[in-house]
Amino acid sequence: MEGEVLENLKKAVTEYNADAAEQWAKKAVTEQVDPVKALEALTTGIRWVGDCFGRGEAFLPELVAAAEAMQSAAVIIEEELKKRKAKRQTLGTVVIGTVFGDIHNIGKSMVCTLLTAEGFTVHDIGINIAAEQFVEAVKQFKPEILAMSALLTITAPEQAKVIKALKEAGIRDKVKIMVGGGAITEKFAQNIGADGYDPTAPGAVLLAKRLLGLK
Repeated sequence: MEGEVLENLKKAVTEYNADAAEQWAKKAVTEQVDPVKALEALTTGIRWVGDCFGRGEAFLPELVAAAEAMQSAAVIIEEELKKRKAKRQTLGTVVIGTVFGDIHNIGKSMVCTLLTAEGFTVHDIGINIAAEQFVEAVKQFKPEILAMSALLTITAPEQAKVIKALKEAGIRDKVKIMVGGGAITEKFAQNIGADGYDPTAPGAVLLAKRLLGLK
């Protein structure tokens, strides 16, 4: 039964089926499937979709749908993981969000999906996030990396505000900061004191690994 559950969790992601993903996640809990194995099955599925996206064999809507399917199952599995006090291997923890005044989500979701597929633990704190909320998230989750997105030119300066707020809180040196989004450039990233910038979702994953000395 465990093998069937794991295979169907992976299949639900690769077939972009959020309802099926949720149902099989609940089945995994009922059948007492190892939650670490269940998350690995979901990760295998999202990595496959991510690889297809990288080769041009899948497109943005598929990637977003796969991410939604994975998330539908992951919230259930992760709750079971907490109950069992089990731990999964991870490359590192990333907190990510879109800055205050900006409600764009697609690019951020792509980065979240590909980071998760690569083996990072990702905490997506959402869109329209104020500097103080970023600071609180860093305090709460203690990530190795904070990632910020800004699509609009008028919201790009919010990334600088977040970095300033982290300095004022005395925790800037405890986290690597990577920035991206349509309004951001390499020069802008350097000027605000970010640790790295990349214009693409796949590039953001490689950047995250470089910042942690993993590649």
